Amino acid sequence: MRKLFTLFVFIFVCVGYSQTNVQDSLAIQLAFQKTDTSKIKTSLRLVEALYQTKDYDKALKYASQSEKLSANLNYEKGIAKIAYYKALIYTKKDDYINAMDSYSKSKSLFLLLKDTLHVARVNNNIGLLEIERGNYEKGLKYSLSAIKELEKRHLTKELCLAYQSLAIAYSNMQITDKAIDYYLKALELQVLQQDKPAVIETNRALAVLYSQEKEHRKAIQYYEKTLDLIDEENDSIRGEILPKLGGEHLQFKDYELASEYLIESLKLNRKLGNKSGLLISLNNIGNLNIQQRRLKYAENQLLEANAIAKSLDNNEELLKNFKLLKSLDSTNKNFDRAFIWQREYYSLKTKLEKAKIQKPTVKESTDTLIEDTSLNINNSNTSYLVAKQKKENSENEKKLNDLKLIFYALLAAFAVVLTFFVLIYLKRNNSIKYTHELEEKNKKIELQNKAILEQTKHLEDINKVKDRLFSIVSHDLKDSLTSIKGFIDLLKEGALSQTEFDNLIPELSENANNASLLLFNLLNWSKSQMQALEPSPSLFDIQEVFEDKVHLLEQKIENKGIIIRDHTLKDFIYADRSMIEIIIQNLLTNAVKFSRSGDTITISNHISNGNSVISISDTGVGISPENKEKIFKNNSFTTNGTKNEKGTGLGLTICKELVELNKGKIWVESTLNVGSTFYIELPKSNTEN
Repeated sequence: MRKLFTLFVFIFVCVGYSQTNVQDSLAIQLAFQKTDTSKIKTSLRLVEALYQTKDYDKALKYASQSEKLSANLNYEKGIAKIAYYKALIYTKKDDYINAMDSYSKSKSLFLLLKDTLHVARVNNNIGLLEIERGNYEKGLKYSLSAIKELEKRHLTKELCLAYQSLAIAYSNMQITDKAIDYYLKALELQVLQQDKPAVIETNRALAVLYSQEKEHRKAIQYYEKTLDLIDEENDSIRGEILPKLGGEHLQFKDYELASEYLIESLKLNRKLGNKSGLLISLNNIGNLNIQQRRLKYAENQLLEANAIAKSLDNNEELLKNFKLLKSLDSTNKNFDRAFIWQREYYSLKTKLEKAKIQKPTVKESTDTLIEDTSLNINNSNTSYLVAKQKKENSENEKKLNDLKLIFYALLAAFAVVLTFFVLIYLKRNNSIKYTHELEEKNKKIELQNKAILEQTKHLEDINKVKDRLFSIVSHDLKDSLTSIKGFIDLLKEGALSQTEFDNLIPELSENANNASLLLFNLLNWSKSQMQALEPSPSLFDIQEVFEDKVHLLEQKIENKGIIIRDHTLKDFIYADRSMIEIIIQNLLTNAVKFSRSGDTITISNHISNGNSVISISDTGVGISPENKEKIFKNNSFTTNGTKNEKGTGLGLTICKELVELNKGKIWVESTLNVGSTFYIELPKSNTEN
């Protein structure tokens, strides 16, 4: 290792010494040369050598001296090249105004000399400078006009810089396909030049662009190439890439690899204190835990990510975070909080869309630029044309002044006549305006009255909901709870023996179940009346829901001596699972309620016209034709069951509202004293897609 270091120092010193020798040799040669074009050429070589060693002040000094000499000798090629080098030096010194001035001067001279290569080089350097300053559209036009000439001459170093700058410009202008094309061209040349830092940066940029284009396989490929190229100890780049790579694997449900990358990135970014990398890690690992149903971990990670995103003002990751938090709370059935996150998501999304600058459209008008440059070749005739134009302008100006005097006189006369007509018009218009104002006021009063009537009707509807709510709570719910309390008091006072209590347990359970179902229906009905119920659809197996609800009512079914026939099949539907559970529980409870001992309840499902059709059939008391018209329309309609079970009249109303919220249909077929069959049709996939 020590020998290698010594060799490196020796080579560096030799190279530095060699460059110094070249500069000294050129300076001596320059001092003894005759004052002619050969001296200017030597001076240009010295300026180029100083530029390469970054001695910009000294290079500028020699360039200024050479410029004066070239002007004295009227050596246009020398003036053009000196102006070009001065522009390069000013660019390195961040002097934009002088750089652009020198580029403009050198370009006009190269055009006169018909030196297409140097015109292309000037255009390319102007393009690089403008793109670096953020003037992407302007920079693109210059660089694109140079590309053809540079490619023709196979100038790989300059082409590499041009491709890289064009890719950066297109990327910032969100023209992703063009950005990818030029990054790939730049990468090919960077590999040939063995420029490892540039290769790493280009691979990373390509991975980001492919991710934006949803080409996740390619994004993974370029992220992994970047990881392979960087050193193990380069933690800063690893901390940036690992969470993104984990996120890409998550797109393919490759949980094992995603977990490996995300856990490593989380540890690394916490160690480095890299909040930006930590934010991406937390969002992606939170998403992973949601998908794997580790909801408590996901909540902690996403809330931490939310705080970091706000502190960093990272709106893109904050938007992603809001969406994940909404998904988490929907999965947890915490719909109120899910609604808040959804509102935050759309609020931020709208804000970002308003602030987003419209994509600029760039026409690759290389041919137009080349045509413009060819027109400028004849600049030698410019002076004569300018003088001729000035003379014509002077004569035209004199004629224009005479016409102005005539025009002003006519304008004054027209103003007097116009004033007279305006006064007459205003007097007439005032009366018309007054009439219109009265009409508008009457319309406003009518609209206000209409709004008041609508508000009154809305308040009446809300009052009816409130009255219905208190009626059910004070009668039906109170009866069930009073019965339960009575059993508990008897047990507490020791008035019941263990045998008596055991005999009363089924009745106590029945009362508790009735109260629970009543309260469940009551809450959902009140929500639907207040228009606060929103579905959160997902794919789930309807057979699982039937199994859960039949098990819940198993005791009641056995007590009434009812036979259950389960003909359900495994079938996935796209709806809000919790809402469908409410519907099926209500329909099964009704079937049990109106069935007698020995009756049969049949549950089944099948596919019709691409939708899932669910049916719950019973051989109970059935529904009369007049009652069939009421069950889905009137909130107060209810009848007692075969064992005098009471209801609220809310169950089927809620079922209809919940089915329609999930883009489905519900209907009933029934014959009195024969039985009833309730049908529900629900979509199997997202109907919006």
